[in-house]
Amino acid sequence: MDNTWSLMMSAMRADETPRGLARGTVRRVARFARPHWRRLAVFGVLTVISAVLAVSTPLLAGQVIDVITSGGQASAVVWLALAIAGLAVLDAGLGLAERWQSSRIGEGVIFDLRRAVFEHVQRMPVAFFTRTRTGALVSRLNNDVIGAQRTFTATLSGLLTNSIQLVLTLVVMVALSWQVTLLALVLLPVFVLPARRMGHRMAALQRESSGLNASMTTQMTERFSAPGATLVKLFGRPRAEADEFASRAGRVRDIGVRTAMLTRWFMTSLTLVSALALALVYGLGGWLALHGQLAAGTVVALALLLTRLYTPLTALANVRVDVMTAFVSFERIFEVLDLDPMIKEKPEPVPLPEGAVAVEFDDVRFGYPAADRYSLASLEEVATVDGRGGDEVLHGISFRAEPGQMVALVGSSGAGKSTIASLLPRLYDVDSGAVRLSDVDVRDLSFTTLRSTVGVVTQDGHLFHDTIRANLLYARPEATDEELWDALTRARLADTMAALPDGLDTLVGERGYRLSGGERQRLTIARLLLARPRVLVLDEATAHLDSSSEAAVGEAISDALRGRTALVIAHRLSTVRAADLILVVEGGSIVERGTHEELLAADGRYAELHRTQFAEDPLHV
Repeated sequence: MDNTWSLMMSAMRADETPRGLARGTVRRVARFARPHWRRLAVFGVLTVISAVLAVSTPLLAGQVIDVITSGGQASAVVWLALAIAGLAVLDAGLGLAERWQSSRIGEGVIFDLRRAVFEHVQRMPVAFFTRTRTGALVSRLNNDVIGAQRTFTATLSGLLTNSIQLVLTLVVMVALSWQVTLLALVLLPVFVLPARRMGHRMAALQRESSGLNASMTTQMTERFSAPGATLVKLFGRPRAEADEFASRAGRVRDIGVRTAMLTRWFMTSLTLVSALALALVYGLGGWLALHGQLAAGTVVALALLLTRLYTPLTALANVRVDVMTAFVSFERIFEVLDLDPMIKEKPEPVPLPEGAVAVEFDDVRFGYPAADRYSLASLEEVATVDGRGGDEVLHGISFRAEPGQMVALVGSSGAGKSTIASLLPRLYDVDSGAVRLSDVDVRDLSFTTLRSTVGVVTQDGHLFHDTIRANLLYARPEATDEELWDALTRARLADTMAALPDGLDTLVGERGYRLSGGERQRLTIARLLLARPRVLVLDEATAHLDSSSEAAVGEAISDALRGRTALVIAHRLSTVRAADLILVVEGGSIVERGTHEELLAADGRYAELHRTQFAEDPLHV
């Protein structure tokens, strides 16, 4: 009981100063609505007709009273009643048509918005995804888009209809009796002033609720994944996870109660004011009627019109609350759209020559950009995005792999090998120098050309929660089953896949966790073979595999490398002995280069790594 009372009191406090909407939000929403102007025009026409009908009904009702009190003919009353009934039927039909138009407009805008966000997020650099919590990002495309949808589907109709109805009602009431109308408007400030304050407070509550819902979505996304659930079970923390989730859900519950109480308190006050205004109309109108200054039917018409006046006022006051709440969702979506993708395609890309491809790094220098250039605090769920960054991690990297050659990168963990490899497919852009494919800067190539030319296999090759067939076809959708089986054969995986009950239609599970590590890695290699890239990047492709899996994956890699230019990162030096050029990377610089035999003879860092790695296994030397 105490908790409920405190929630009611906090909902009614007036000492909070919530943040308003960002400037330009309304203008940007209007830009998304502009392509639907024809439907908006039709909707406006329907709205005007509906508002005219709404005002006409009270006037006809007043005429009925005048006919009765004046002793008129019964047929006149019948015709007036039929007219009122006909207007009601017509109004109902117009209401359905208005709803159809508003929903089409709203759904169309949300479709455009959702597609724009999805396409924009796909253009973001890999660094964005390494910092962003997936659940928070998904929440922007789900919860916030649904919240924004209310602006059009639930609010647009009421906003236009009530505005037009309010103006027409005022005009008709002034024409009937300006004295009664003026008295009815005395209480108008009671509607306007609370509405402004309520809108800002509801927006603040919606903003907080959206953030909490995003946090819960993130927690569920991470904990309900196969590796996340395994980690929770292994460390025995289900209770702690449940308590953390319950804490956030409890705050959302409390916000819901506060929102409900604010809305109810506001609407109750407005309903009370409307009732008081109606009493004033009956009082003054009745007094004027008794003194012969108004007809009885006019008093009834004014009373009915008053409901047409205060009902739109009440709805419009509530519309402001709804609009402010929904615009918070738009604001959160625009935050994502405002992020700079950083990696951009040139308007007129350069074509890549046909045939085998050479790879060249020319005095490449690079430092990871500061997070505030590509990330949002609300997506990381932190107070402030880290502004540090830009320190150079690669210092003058230069080498060239001729067509068909294999260049290997070796060195200590954290030396910069993976960073070098990430620059080739443009996961990042260099700060200075250039990365070239057949003497063409990768920044001058189209994304399509670059993706079809460079294929990458990492140590944790990702698979979608889909069938084996779908995961393979992701590389080349037009591939035939014969081509799929050929790729699996070359990846040394055909027999294993053929033995599965559903064959190519077997679901691999989230991230491929239904397959073993070796099977998963060979499936990613099969996908790569199907794509037929001219350049391969293998980043620790055999790491974390047992000897049997490593041998199978090694055979698949050997087949994949045949005839292709390759950049190979390897921890196990035995896998790169046949490389045409081995680069030893330490501290972001190339400290040694040469063949396996040359580097061993130089007795430098490579020889040290070789001795350390094979000291206990001389058979691999």
